[in-house]
Amino acid sequence: MRALRVPATAIGVVLVAALLAACSTGGVGERVVGTWGDGSGAAEPHLVFADDGRVTGSDGCNSLSGSWRAEDDSVAVSDVAGTLMACPGVDTWLRGVAEVALSDDGERLIVTDDAGTRIGTLDRDQ
Repeated sequence: MRALRVPATAIGVVLVAALLAACSTGGVGERVVGTWGDGSGAAEPHLVFADDGRVTGSDGCNSLSGSWRAEDDSVAVSDVAGTLMACPGVDTWLRGVAEVALSDDGERLIVTDDAGTRIGTLDRDQ
């Protein structure tokens, strides 16, 4: 039986690649966790993605809640329920959320409806 010799540089390359992969930014599920939009109060549209799979927020008048799960490069939002208060002048676009994706820089949430139509965006809350 012949011993297989692997050059030290090949081992080094594999170790460096593994280290870089371990330190890389997490998947979309990890990166979406947090507050999007102005989360300082219910008067502005916002969504809050919790790491336990729950999503809450407001369309600027009505509170929203549901669940989310990561799917490839986007996040599916489901079971969205909310209050139905009659607030004059409030655009309720956020009630139609079905999926979200992150912008290339990860600082904007792109919101789409069931048909896959982009219905709005929310910036990451600092």
